[in-house]
Amino acid sequence: MTEQAQRTRQRRRGEELEAALLDAAWQDLVEVGFARLTMESVAARARTGVAVLYRRWPNKDDLVLAAIRHYGTTHPVDIPDTGDLRDDLIALLNNTSGLRVGFATIVSATFSGLLASTGLTPAEVREKIMADRPLSSDQIFVRAHQRGEIDLDRIPPAVLAMPFDLMRHEMLMTYKPIPPERVLAIVDDLFMPLVAAHRP
Repeated sequence: MTEQAQRTRQRRRGEELEAALLDAAWQDLVEVGFARLTMESVAARARTGVAVLYRRWPNKDDLVLAAIRHYGTTHPVDIPDTGDLRDDLIALLNNTSGLRVGFATIVSATFSGLLASTGLTPAEVREKIMADRPLSSDQIFVRAHQRGEIDLDRIPPAVLAMPFDLMRHEMLMTYKPIPPERVLAIVDDLFMPLVAAHRP
């Protein structure tokens, strides 16, 4: 190990070190994929010892799940505040589609390896990735409720999730951002009529 690398290794502690390890794991995942990623390759990329990884994550599966969570948390999507539910949702879907298509592609490619390795279902893997992180749509819906545009006490959760479920489906089917006209169709033809149907 070079003198500079040794100094870098000695300086990093706590959260800074953990973030560097998770960044290295994400880069390995992007460049070589789940199958070829190893604890040793991540340690080498992070310029640290493999024992440092094992002290935090007992195996590769836990490390990869943590790296995906870390990337999602440290690369948030801007949450619009236009003062209008329809415009907020259109902006959020467009923002998310543009910024998350690469993330969705990597996670999708990782899923098969994780499922085979952990024995978890896709829903269980997604739950571990999301953990307790609030959804970006929550703020939009709460503000719309306060303005009287939506009734969160009456509208089914499936209706609120529907625009984002459709967005994820399309991104995973095409590995491309959703065209703006498709976003408008999701919001105007599907979501907003269902919102209107569940107002008092």
